[in-house]
Amino acid sequence: MGNPSGRQVRSRNLSVTDVTSAARPSIRFRGHSLIALVVVPEEPVSDWLAHLDGLAQRSPGFFASRPVILDVSHLPHDRDSLRALVADLFTRGIRVMGLEGADAAVLGPDLPPVLTGGSPTGQLEIPTGKLKTQPNGGPERPRPASLLIEDPVRSGQSICFPDGDVTVVGSVSSGAEIIAGGSIHVYGTLRGRAVAGSGGDTKARIYCRKLEAELLMIDGSFRTDDEVQPELRGRPVQAWLQDGAIALASLD
Repeated sequence: MGNPSGRQVRSRNLSVTDVTSAARPSIRFRGHSLIALVVVPEEPVSDWLAHLDGLAQRSPGFFASRPVILDVSHLPHDRDSLRALVADLFTRGIRVMGLEGADAAVLGPDLPPVLTGGSPTGQLEIPTGKLKTQPNGGPERPRPASLLIEDPVRSGQSICFPDGDVTVVGSVSSGAEIIAGGSIHVYGTLRGRAVAGSGGDTKARIYCRKLEAELLMIDGSFRTDDEVQPELRGRPVQAWLQDGAIALASLD
């Protein structure tokens, strides 16, 4: 007889089990959010790559282990040119996880996918409607758009706060990194790398009590230590964007 109910049938110490009763493997999905650097090449690409090489020499490891998105919306592109650009970046240790502004029709399986739906970090949304309330009935206070770090930032550490300003009470060591959606305030010595305005905030600034930074960056514009005026090294300094370039001035 058959076994339409899926029950187990035993005969001569052998067993046969209906496959419908076997445990089925589960398929799980989960979301994941991360902070990625968006690299925006400009024409001529050869000059842009040379500029990128200069950054890599002055700040080794800047792109190490970082997810990178390549925005080619400002470039004319086809499959061959995209493939060549992605390969050029790969030889420089930059692995592209996705493309923005690319024509999906020209892509192939050997190129990263086009990413959509992302948004810049560091931008705050203004809430609308009624204020949320706490359990005691009072209005819920908005989350502060600042991060206070009371301990020194040691070499190898990377502090990323895309929601606003970062304030460091101590110093930032060489090889360390601060990334902020807003401004950066360092009440000690600023060594390492300071990246302000990471989400496109052109009004972000960098302040420090003693400037010895390897790299200063605001909204994608950067200045390395060898591009800092000698009279500003080791002094209290502020940095801001002026006409698309980083300007520096003493706070004395």
